[in-house]
Amino acid sequence: MDIRSRLAPAENRALPDGSAVSASTAPFRELDHAKEAMIARLTAGLSPAALGAAFSDWLIHLAAAPGKQLELASLCALNTRRVADYLAHVATGAYAPLPAEPSSQDDRFRGDAWQTEPYRLWQTTFLLAEQWWNTATREVPGTTRHHEDVVSFVARQLLDTLAPTNFPLTNPEVFQRAMSTAGMSLVQGAHNALEDATRQASGMPPAGLEQFKVGADLAVTPGKVVFRNHLIELIQYSPATDEVIAEPVLIVPAWIMKYYILDLSPHNSLIRYLVGQGHTVFCISWRNVDADDRDLGLEDYRQLGVMAALDTVSKIVPGRQIHATGYCLGGTLLSIAAAAMAGSGDNRLASVTLFAAQTDFTEPGELQLFIDDSEVYFLESMMWSQGYLDARQMAGAFQLLQSNDLVWSRIVHDYLLGERAPMIDLMAWNADATRMPYRMHSEYLRQLFLDNDLASARYQVDARPVSIRNIRAPMFVVGTERDHIAPWRSVYKIHDLSDTAITFVLTSGGHNAGIVSEPGHPHRQFRIKETAADDLRVSPDEWVPAAAQREGSWWPVWSDWLKARSSPERIAPPALGNQPGAEALPDAPGTYVFQH
Repeated sequence: MDIRSRLAPAENRALPDGSAVSASTAPFRELDHAKEAMIARLTAGLSPAALGAAFSDWLIHLAAAPGKQLELASLCALNTRRVADYLAHVATGAYAPLPAEPSSQDDRFRGDAWQTEPYRLWQTTFLLAEQWWNTATREVPGTTRHHEDVVSFVARQLLDTLAPTNFPLTNPEVFQRAMSTAGMSLVQGAHNALEDATRQASGMPPAGLEQFKVGADLAVTPGKVVFRNHLIELIQYSPATDEVIAEPVLIVPAWIMKYYILDLSPHNSLIRYLVGQGHTVFCISWRNVDADDRDLGLEDYRQLGVMAALDTVSKIVPGRQIHATGYCLGGTLLSIAAAAMAGSGDNRLASVTLFAAQTDFTEPGELQLFIDDSEVYFLESMMWSQGYLDARQMAGAFQLLQSNDLVWSRIVHDYLLGERAPMIDLMAWNADATRMPYRMHSEYLRQLFLDNDLASARYQVDARPVSIRNIRAPMFVVGTERDHIAPWRSVYKIHDLSDTAITFVLTSGGHNAGIVSEPGHPHRQFRIKETAADDLRVSPDEWVPAAAQREGSWWPVWSDWLKARSSPERIAPPALGNQPGAEALPDAPGTYVFQH
């Protein structure tokens, strides 16, 4: 179908949720969307109805649970006695252990200054309050688990706001620095806060971003755009060796972010590394969509993205299978495409590699807190009004998942201590926001997150359901230990969906840093284990002790894995550049990557 017909509005068109809207009912639906979109501007995209339902469920069941109420009263009395006993020991000059200690993942109170009074008292009182609220919001008889998770999450966010680390008079490190600088650290922090607020209000990039420019400092691996359509530019990278591996590598990044997360600075560019190892590498650079692209759906991303790229690679490297690689949402899309190809007898894939990509969404981690029917409808209304979802509108949700690391620690460091965290290439890339079209994102949330159609073999391509179980190409799957977007146990579920051989890697780091894990990067390690097609599947907790642990980067292991599943002979590098008769296209990194 021509792209113009895909984008053209149509009467009685089915909405992303599968319902149909006739001309007579459309005005009423539009009124509902308009009302929700107006509220969304005031709530940063969080549905008041969803939050209200969660808190109502929790409060009603808590009010009807006398046993839970007595448990909380008893815990309150116990904590009060603990604090009183602690104060009695401190008053006599005797050392007393803290009634509550921070968890191993909580770095807020690690400094030596926190081991003096009265800061120890404030610290332990805060941690006891955290424990009490965690008990209050958990295991309330009759409460829906999702609502319980939402209430617990909101309570934790509110408590994090009130943590003693966030205020100059209750944070000893901030107080001591202010005293040693005669208050200039607070002045500098106020200047930093004002500068950031001004930049954000005016749409300017974050401070320090000017030192990283795409095409000059980032995304500088040599190559050329060899194909372009409305949705993608396909980049072919210049060879770095006289001979190359016969089977090329196609990378499908997520369109929630610019592709050059995999081609950052030269020293940590995965693409440059692969080229240096003798691989012929192609990578999709997605168009940064706008309101005119509102009706692009997941099927458009499959056809105009993955399949169009595969067709182009097959023309440039004819007669060879392709090592297909997908990152995050790009990996989910690649799984759909690979399943559809397997079901139709298309055997062009030599292997499938997935980086931090989910295929089963039954346990997507804390991100599911923001995904239920009410919240999805709220997001749909917000996207309906503007035609897309801006990455900045999603950034708040992602930051809340790691608020101590991404929000409060930065506020303390930049605004209370008055120190600027140095800008790095990964931070510069993270600030290069993109958009997602209304229909695609709605289909993704409903069909994959809410209904889990892909894992249930209900997801349809060309009016036929596809099954990941049909994929016979070997898989290399990477999960990261501290991933709050695609938790590794969720990524691991590919074992339950596929009958092919799977090499699974669990690497240190988070969703991005665990993938950008170049050789020589300090403090990196990973676990790896291959599960043959006919091996028994085991749970992730059983997999961990059985997997070999190694130090360093997993990149060399993956490159060797690709080589082992390629033809033994090496060939001359395929021609680089435009196909005969094609329009003249630019050098890498192309033009789509510069769209804002």
